[in-house]
Amino acid sequence: MLRLPRLNRESTMAFRQRREKLRSILSGSACVRPGSVYDAISIRIAEDLGFALGMFGGSVASLAVLGDPDIALITLTELAEQMRRMSRASALPVLVDADHGYGNALNVRRTVQELEAAGCAGLTIEDTLLPQAFGEAKTQLISLEEGVGKMKAALDGRSDPSLVIMGRTGAAAITSLEDTIKRAQAYGETGVDALFFTGIKSRAELEAIAAATRLPIVLGGAPDELNALDYLAGQRVRIALQGHAPIAAATQAVYDTLKALREGTPPKGLRGLASSELTARVTREADVKARSADFLRAKR
Repeated sequence: MLRLPRLNRESTMAFRQRREKLRSILSGSACVRPGSVYDAISIRIAEDLGFALGMFGGSVASLAVLGDPDIALITLTELAEQMRRMSRASALPVLVDADHGYGNALNVRRTVQELEAAGCAGLTIEDTLLPQAFGEAKTQLISLEEGVGKMKAALDGRSDPSLVIMGRTGAAAITSLEDTIKRAQAYGETGVDALFFTGIKSRAELEAIAAATRLPIVLGGAPDELNALDYLAGQRVRIALQGHAPIAAATQAVYDTLKALREGTPPKGLRGLASSELTARVTREADVKARSADFLRAKR
C-alpha cells in the first residue's frame, strides 16, 4: 500500500497534541466559538487572544490564496500548503473545511492524507455536489451512497488516529430535515468523529437532529435563535461557527489604507495601523532575536 513520507517525530507529537485538544472540545460539555483564521498572522492573533480552536473555511481559503469567491476553484495542494504555513506559525488546533474532498472518494482519501501531513487538527468532508453541475442554478447534493463512500475513504486515509474527521451535510437547506437525519445517521455509522451541519433554521430542527443522532455536533451558519451557547451545549453542539468576519475586516482595512494613500494622506496620518508592539508580538520578534543571539552571536 502506498504511504506518504513520515513526518519527523517532533512534528508528529506536536500535531497529535493539537488533535487531542480538538477531541477534548468534542468530548466536553460546553459549546465553543472558533476563531476564523486564514494565514500565519491571523492564526497567531487567534492564539494570543485565547481561542481554543481555529476554523479554516473554504471560502476564506479561496479569498486568501486566490482572491476568488467560494466556487470550488482552489486546489487541494493550495489548501494544504496554506494549512502547512499556519501549522508552522502557531500551535492552535485548526479545523479545516475540506469541501467535497476535491473529487470522488479516492480523492477524499488523498485529501485526508495531505491535510493530516499539513498539521490540521480535524477536517470536514461534505456531501455537496462540487463544482456546481452544468445547467443547474441551485446547490445539489451527491447521493447518500456516494456520501457514505466518501466518509469511509476519509477514515481509511487517516494514519494518525487522533485526527478528527467530521461528516458534513447541507441537506437541511437543500432537501429536507428527514434527509438531513438520514444522512447524518448513515455518516455516523461509518465511524466519523462528529457531524457538521449547515442550513439548520430553527431550534426544532436542531432538537430533532440531536435526538436522532449520538455524535458531537458542529454548526455552521445559524439564525439568531441558535446563538445561545448554553442551549447549544444542551443539544450536544460542541462547536458553533460565527462566520468569517476577520478576513472581511482585513479586506476593508487594506482598502481604506490604500485608498487614503492614493488620495494623498501621508503615512503618518493613517489610522487603524497595527502598533509596533502588536507587530512585534504577532511576528514573534522576541523569539527571533533570541535565536539570532544563540545561533548568529547577534547582540540583543
